[in-house]
Amino acid sequence: MKVHILSIGTELTMGQTVDTNAAWLSSQLATLGILCEQHVTISDDLPPIRRAIAAAASEADRVLITGGLGPTDDDLTRQALADAMGVGLQLHQESLDRIEEFFRARNRKMSAANRVQAMFPVGATPIENTCGTAPGIHARVNESEVFCMPGVPREMKTMFTRDVLPHLQRLSGGRACVQRTIRTFGGTEAEIGEKIADLMTRGRNPTVGTSAADLIISIRINALADTPQEAARLADADVAEVYSRLGDWVFGEDDATLQTAVGRLLIDMKRTVSTAESCTGGMIAKRLTDVSGSSAYFLQGFVTYSNKAKSDLLVVPPALIEQHGAVSPEVARAMADGCRRVSGTDYAISVTGIAGPSGGTPEKPVGLVYIGLADAAGIDVRELRQGNHLTRDEIRDRAAKVALSWLRTKLRRAT
Repeated sequence: MKVHILSIGTELTMGQTVDTNAAWLSSQLATLGILCEQHVTISDDLPPIRRAIAAAASEADRVLITGGLGPTDDDLTRQALADAMGVGLQLHQESLDRIEEFFRARNRKMSAANRVQAMFPVGATPIENTCGTAPGIHARVNESEVFCMPGVPREMKTMFTRDVLPHLQRLSGGRACVQRTIRTFGGTEAEIGEKIADLMTRGRNPTVGTSAADLIISIRINALADTPQEAARLADADVAEVYSRLGDWVFGEDDATLQTAVGRLLIDMKRTVSTAESCTGGMIAKRLTDVSGSSAYFLQGFVTYSNKAKSDLLVVPPALIEQHGAVSPEVARAMADGCRRVSGTDYAISVTGIAGPSGGTPEKPVGLVYIGLADAAGIDVRELRQGNHLTRDEIRDRAAKVALSWLRTKLRRAT
């Protein structure tokens, strides 16, 4: 079955609103083993909406449309659909009665403009909206079935789940798609692609692909089968293979983050951590404490932005800073050591660097960061040279991720 999704709204095409409806609908289709072939976003103008509906109906078996069913002059989906069907609009009295009752029940006066929401293409069937005033529309354009739903996410989701999903379930014949997403950190997308190249062969089931966002490389596995159980079996086999090949780069699945992975290990191992941050400004401490239950392992965090704070709070010798500079492996080492001693934790992370955009020199450029990690066995320091092409936010974010990933790897190897 070929399905296309059309999202209507100038606020979408101008980037003023992010289209979450299409992503949600695609995920719902995927659970049925139905893969959406296209997402198309169209402005609130009659000709492009009409063309988009006609084009989608000529290529897809089912077309899902969201948006453009409101009462204002820029809500043109119903008229565009009627044009694509080659018919006019007519009033559906039962729908008008429901809209009037919606306002009456809330002791509000209905605007005359709302009457247009009860107008439907001749031959189309209304879909009741139990959350708002805009009914949906079920129609046929040539050989394609079209479902129009409101753009308001809550209304759309309710209507889809109650009325559209059962229709699609019957058509899917019980087929299922199981989706798994594996999160990794440490390897580049190219390196990961080389290690799992055979799993990514086109035409293979499950399909396997990668995507990158802020150094997190995700491996997406989609398994299609006649039953949910068989789809799960296929997906599980690929998940196990990816884990085996990528090793420590894998930190979790689906919505996992580096901090949740670290938190889980700290809780399981009954270990504690503290942080001493300069250029990251408390970012690592925040992420560690974003995790529910973090009070079991996070004891204390220091934001020692100034040299005086490094000396006063972390007992970093002023002479050491004077000799090597605040951004140096020696100071990162001393910060981690002092943080662990003062806090009494099993582990301590320190970060000092130049996040930019100013403050860099040829010897110590923007993007240079030193990370310290202290435990009972000693203190190690890593140098990051991230490049001055990155923004301040990117440099800080990447430094925090490297620090968390380093701690996670150390914890894993200690188990």
